[in-house]
Amino acid sequence: MKQVEIYSSPLCGFCHAAKRLLNSKSVKFAEYNILTDPDLKPEMIKRAGGARTVPQIFVEGTLIGGCDDLFALEQTGKLDTLLGL
Repeated sequence: MKQVEIYSSPLCGFCHAAKRLLNSKSVKFAEYNILTDPDLKPEMIKRAGGARTVPQIFVEGTLIGGCDDLFALEQTGKLDTLLGL
């Protein structure tokens, strides 16, 4: 299984939805909470090419985007392959 990282906030419904989808596939991920650790936000923005919203999801260090992007990959059947499932 590939390395997955997600920048999130506990107040974000889209973050919860993205994590539910990953959990439903038994995908382990590193979660970076930008609310409790504000120093992570500039790092996220830089890594995400200027995107300032959460979640920002990375697979093997490559940005796949936010919640909508994750679900779009799932709908097209590409998410499992991307995650190495």
